[in-house]
Amino acid sequence: MAVKRRQKTLSQGRPPTSKPKERMTSQRSRTIIRTHHRLHKEHASAVKKGDTKLAASIAKAIEENGGLEVYQAASKQGQSKDRGGDSSKVLVDWLLGAHILDRTKKAVNEDAAESILRCLEVGALSTNNEISKYPKKIEMTRIDLNSQGTGIERQDFMKRPLPASASDRFDIVSLSLVLNYVPDPAQRGEMLKRVTQFLRRTDLHQNINALVLPALFLVLPLPCVENSRYLDERVLLRIMTNLGFSLMNEKKTPKLCYYLFSLTGASNSTKTEKKKVRDGPAMNNFCVIVD
Repeated sequence: MAVKRRQKTLSQGRPPTSKPKERMTSQRSRTIIRTHHRLHKEHASAVKKGDTKLAASIAKAIEENGGLEVYQAASKQGQSKDRGGDSSKVLVDWLLGAHILDRTKKAVNEDAAESILRCLEVGALSTNNEISKYPKKIEMTRIDLNSQGTGIERQDFMKRPLPASASDRFDIVSLSLVLNYVPDPAQRGEMLKRVTQFLRRTDLHQNINALVLPALFLVLPLPCVENSRYLDERVLLRIMTNLGFSLMNEKKTPKLCYYLFSLTGASNSTKTEKKKVRDGPAMNNFCVIVD
């Protein structure tokens, strides 16, 4: 009888941590991020193959490179104003364009408590990013596997209890550079499926912009969709459509791709298997499987 392999947790993709010490130069932060992602990918591969010795060796290398906390510190450096980061700025621009937010940072109707939107930010690094500057309009819930301080709950999204009522759900879920960190293609699909259970559809959206809300803000490294053997934008959009999402906005930079999806329908239960869509010597193997 075949032994059923235990499903990997997200934490398996986020190995041991050590403390960051000082503000980094941009070159050092980029080196840390690149090295961490490379080692993380190798570690996930070793775990999947059941090579515990290799996985332990790579985990040690990740720790020697600074671990998750140093990686997050490097990511924070990239989000600082002087380095032009903070992906939530793109989300805010799109919400402003849809008249969901106002540049005065006031609620559409400040006298109506029910007009306050709820946003779940998965993989949060800061409580001071752009989306956090609208407290009269958006109530933020921030979680991360390794909380960086007050205001960010230490939690694995895949283990967060499912909502029991509409009041436990969110109008916006943000997955900014999170999906690419999930160590297994099938788990990436499960994460996207799980998001749909955390989004709420209420009469509130009729008063604001039913064409956008509830929404998923998804940010991926550009190579995930433009340099992968198993995923391109066509496949990604097909996956999202099958899950009930409609694409509202998209943006690409030399390093990242941003998407805003509105949950407009129900999943049609269509599966997406790992299938090669193109090939090349310098391509990566990023993939999303939906069972």
